[in-house]
Amino acid sequence: MGEHAAPRTVPRLVRWAARRYGTAEAVAEGRGRLTYAALGERVDQAAAGCVAAGVRPGDRVAVWAPNTTDWIVCALGAVSAGAVLVPVNTRFKGAEAAEVLRRTRATALFVTGTFLGASYVASLRRAAGEGPGRGPLPGLPHLREVVVLSGDAPEGFRTWKEFLTAGARVPSSAVRAAADAVRPEDPSDITFTSGTTGHPKGVVITHGQTLRVYAQWSELAGLERGDRYLIVNPFFHTFGYKGGVIACLLRGATMVPQPVFTAETALANIAAERVSVLPGPPTLHQSILDHPARGAHDLSTLRLVVTGAAVVPLELVRRLRCELGVATVLTAYGLTEASGTVTMCRRGDPPDVIARTSGRPLPGTEVKVTAPDGREVPAGTPGEVLVRGYHVMSGYFEDPDATARAVTRDGWLRTGDIGVLDEHGNLRITDRVKDMFVVGGFNAYPAEIERMLARHPDITDVAVVGVPDPRLGEVAKAYAVRRRGAPLTADDLIAWARREMANYKVPRQVEFVAELPRNASGKVLKARLRTLG
Repeated sequence: MGEHAAPRTVPRLVRWAARRYGTAEAVAEGRGRLTYAALGERVDQAAAGCVAAGVRPGDRVAVWAPNTTDWIVCALGAVSAGAVLVPVNTRFKGAEAAEVLRRTRATALFVTGTFLGASYVASLRRAAGEGPGRGPLPGLPHLREVVVLSGDAPEGFRTWKEFLTAGARVPSSAVRAAADAVRPEDPSDITFTSGTTGHPKGVVITHGQTLRVYAQWSELAGLERGDRYLIVNPFFHTFGYKGGVIACLLRGATMVPQPVFTAETALANIAAERVSVLPGPPTLHQSILDHPARGAHDLSTLRLVVTGAAVVPLELVRRLRCELGVATVLTAYGLTEASGTVTMCRRGDPPDVIARTSGRPLPGTEVKVTAPDGREVPAGTPGEVLVRGYHVMSGYFEDPDATARAVTRDGWLRTGDIGVLDEHGNLRITDRVKDMFVVGGFNAYPAEIERMLARHPDITDVAVVGVPDPRLGEVAKAYAVRRRGAPLTADDLIAWARREMANYKVPRQVEFVAELPRNASGKVLKARLRTLG
């Protein structure tokens, strides 16, 4: 592969970036700094450790750890050894993590020591310490190697240092051969869906799909060499890993990983690291804008924000541009089953298009909106969003029935999202198919109601669910977060809503909460809201 040839596998991308960007800073984490050349060497060492541990092409290797330099190194090292990466959600408890390891038959695991006050090693040992196997965790008989990234390793496990020492005996030619044997059509990762509405499923995506999507994403977003990118989205999520790590490798940007989001830490990181790029959900940007200490931090280097959700208030776009001076604010839409990105706004789109829609399909991607009977509906009509293109998953891991339900015979992915295409091809996601409810015969879309309620000046966050009603069948109930110090009452908000929207959309109940429950990807956990009554 030539110096300027576009890499088509992750192992080749790592080597290509090490040559192309060399002395440029690749990762900045606290006092730790790595150039692209040094990152390439670290990844080679991790790949050698995997080879020494008996990892074979196609083996699944899991990483259960927060956003850190070690996560980047061991994940890229595993993939460079020919393994398929299985990122594990850091919010999972031991039994949940063990289930992912069991289902994928992972042969190796990289795990953090203690994170957020919990010992991941201890919780995993409680969940899988007994069983028929003879490895480090008998309840996971396929798991041969467990490497603890930080802290001491209990008996049967290995420390990160011990793992790398074993790899030092592997000749570099063997590591290079393993990396070169990886093909673009090979699986690169199995990422589990967030499981907000059901049993999580493992989405299989290839090397070629990953690199093509995030080369396009980086180009459309305008990610540049020398950008400093604060990666708050978790690495176990498609966008954190691919829209973060992979995109930075492609463009020569500096990764600034943040393990846990707090507005205080984000503000400090932006100022100290001169951060220029900050993707994340709208709530992340809202919390930064509203933080009382914002004025004490220099945020002038921020130039690119990418966000996405059913609701992106126009006011948020305006504030990012006017109050923070962010030159480019873009919205996008994607899902794990389509490699994380389907549509994006383009630089130069007017603010109302950026706030109102998720932009147009990526090149090589088709999007259509269909009625329940499968017929395509005209522009401006809501229906289920279907996606077809090079980046649609090869399937759910070892689940052909679920794959057949999700992907039609002619390659259309049923997203389960309700949306509307405008006359220019911009997509507006209005809801999840399962979240829609019927009020007296009218279809009510929670996200549409949320978008309207979010315009109220005293509301900073809101979620709507359908609740039973003896007369109308179902009606809307809103869970809302008030702006700090606002005297707004439930009756005030309902009265305001009656002036702003059709009567069937107006919430009959409003409950104010301190914050909405969200998963690590930023999605509101509506199932949890419904249990609040």
